[in-house]
Amino acid sequence: MRRAPALLSPLLALTPGLAGAAELDGAALSPAWALPFAGTLLSIALLPLLAPRFWHHHYGKVVAAWALLFLVPFALAFGAHAAAASAVHALLSEYVPFIALIASLYIVAGGICVRGNLHGTPRLNTGLLALGTALASLMGTTGAAMLLIRPLLRANDNRRHVAHVVVFFIFLVANAGGALTPLGDPPLFLGFLKGVDFFWTLRNILPETLFICGALLAIFYFVDRHYYLNREEELPAAADPTPDSAGIRIEGKRNFVLLLAVVGLVLMSGLWQPGIAFDVMGAPVGLQMAVRDVLLVAVALLSLWITPAAARAGNEFTWEPILEVGKLFAGIFLTIIPVIAMLKAGADGAFAGVIGLVSDAGGQPVDGMYFWATGILSSFLDNAPTYLVFFNTAGGDAATLMTRNASTLAAISAGAVFMGANTYIGNAPNLMVKAIAESRGVRMPSFFGYMLWSGCVLVPLFLMMTFIFFHVQA
Repeated sequence: MRRAPALLSPLLALTPGLAGAAELDGAALSPAWALPFAGTLLSIALLPLLAPRFWHHHYGKVVAAWALLFLVPFALAFGAHAAAASAVHALLSEYVPFIALIASLYIVAGGICVRGNLHGTPRLNTGLLALGTALASLMGTTGAAMLLIRPLLRANDNRRHVAHVVVFFIFLVANAGGALTPLGDPPLFLGFLKGVDFFWTLRNILPETLFICGALLAIFYFVDRHYYLNREEELPAAADPTPDSAGIRIEGKRNFVLLLAVVGLVLMSGLWQPGIAFDVMGAPVGLQMAVRDVLLVAVALLSLWITPAAARAGNEFTWEPILEVGKLFAGIFLTIIPVIAMLKAGADGAFAGVIGLVSDAGGQPVDGMYFWATGILSSFLDNAPTYLVFFNTAGGDAATLMTRNASTLAAISAGAVFMGANTYIGNAPNLMVKAIAESRGVRMPSFFGYMLWSGCVLVPLFLMMTFIFFHVQA
């Protein structure tokens, strides 16, 4: 791989230590280095309940404090260069591509306004969730979620119980629906970059996806029907903030072209391999990745320029949801550094027990354990690096994993995508959908309240999937 051209050397030299940082050795870290990450998660879970006003105004400062509680001691223990290199690697290689894609989809989809209003019946709601689920593998879970969450909320804003609609929307549109292509969810895109065929997941986890999505849609219909049949469920017609209308029209249609451009840029970064990388403190930034992220920002700016103001006003578009996701995940990406390093260390790291669970006594992979280990960690860690950890644990060779060990790769893929729905932080669109719903006056479940929903609805389905698809005998 070629390095940055000589023309860039003076620019890199302006920043201290922009070269040669070694990858963090997870085997040398104790479990105590995971405490800032645990503190970040507990803050996200508890402070909205215990101190909601403080959290609303200062959540960015809270996650920044936890990040500093990792970085400062780490700099004292291993040197300022090592701390800076680790932070730069996490931000440039992981956070910037993540937030560039999420933000561009949020801005572009937020410029598509569906005018008019439908009546939020169980049948209509189930149909909208099914549509979003199908779109998620084509335009990403974030794109599909941002496109449909506002019309869904408007259709149901005359009802007293709406939180369950949003919860199932997160289960389906923001997670499970993205399981069939690398465009759907970041873990699968990382697999695509590692050599997994574009249509491999469609061919190999279609039955699992149909099972989980079909079951969730059926459960949702009956749950929504239960609430809908309550005589006091619907508000009086005079209190409906958006009365039903006969026709539906779309404003900001040019953003559909920009959505296609986002999809094309994601594909380009996986298919175009120029072999040029810029070394920034040991973090290789491929030319194709840099071009993709710059053009994603350009697409977002173009959307802001060409979209009629009335379209964004009709969506009640605000920056708060993407700012919340950006700030919280910046803290998560920084404090997760030692956790991912310890997991990558495998049997030599502090989490050797987790890695050891996925193989039998003969060293052969146990698909059911890969499904649950990948899934549980993806519920609380970022699901993209978690996917990579177990992808490498299973051998790391795409050709072998797609053929001889296809069932193991299917288990890893399904765990990373489906179980991202277990918590609000399992996948970025989860928090974004929650923030949009709350900005529309929906009283969403707390962090643990949401986990109660996922524990009662998702976990039994995951147990059934384990026995049906991943060769675990009862």
